Amino acid sequence: MYRLATFVIAFCIGLSTPVLSVEPDEILSDPALEERARAISQQLRCLVCQNESIDSSNADVARDLRVIVRERLQAGDSDEEIIDFVVGRYGDFVLLNPPLRSRTVLLWATPAILLGAGGLLIFLFYRNMAGRRVDTPDLSPDEKQRLERYLGS
Repeated sequence: MYRLATFVIAFCIGLSTPVLSVEPDEILSDPALEERARAISQQLRCLVCQNESIDSSNADVARDLRVIVRERLQAGDSDEEIIDFVVGRYGDFVLLNPPLRSRTVLLWATPAILLGAGGLLIFLFYRNMAGRRVDTPDLSPDEKQRLERYLGS
């Protein structure tokens, strides 16, 4: 029983820890620089996966971006300079949390626009359905008699 409990706890801990795709050859020898590289990598979007940071993506483009981040760190660039360099090359889309600018307003507003349009369509559909009235003809005496027979009344 003790082994089973240990296995379940270890399995749950393994599921709760994030999977990082940083290759061993990418890791910097200076722990402070490596920590900064990880922090920057978690702010940048993988251009292939599009909903993962480059820190957790296995895509080749994400690996290339991780290498660029580490090279720029070793060259002495600040975190802001590295992010500005990557944004200058790939645009605001590469940021997992893009800033609200005139160029990104549509990116930020799209979910609200889609939600509003969907709500409007549902409202118009039900309003149109409420206005329609289905006229059903009355049952003939023969149909009423058969219905009463089926219902047993």
